[in-house]
Amino acid sequence: MSQLSNKYDLEERTARFGEDVILFCRKLKLDDITRPIIIQLIRSATSIGANYTEANNASSKKDFANKIFICKKEAQETKYWLRMLSKAVIEDESAELRNLWKECHELTMIFQKICNSLRK
Repeated sequence: MSQLSNKYDLEERTARFGEDVILFCRKLKLDDITRPIIIQLIRSATSIGANYTEANNASSKKDFANKIFICKKEAQETKYWLRMLSKAVIEDESAELRNLWKECHELTMIFQKICNSLRK
């Protein structure tokens, strides 16, 4: 699958984002500050794709809307943990961290748009 088509396959994109966060976190030095942030970050980042997968198998429109809203909330939480991590890690990781934050922001906006469309 090409990079461009992955950008429009939201299930693949959210899974890839979770994987990218895991791979990024594996490179980080664990200490008393980073450990709890990394745990929270991985939980929220991987939850985005898990909830989107559940949304695709929803039993009703209401169930679908609820799962999409959870995706948006998890994406917002992930942005928060990425921000906290940016203060806890060395500068060498900042470019990759910014790229992860940017992708997470785009996912947040996508899920917000879906939520808005469902309300109409």
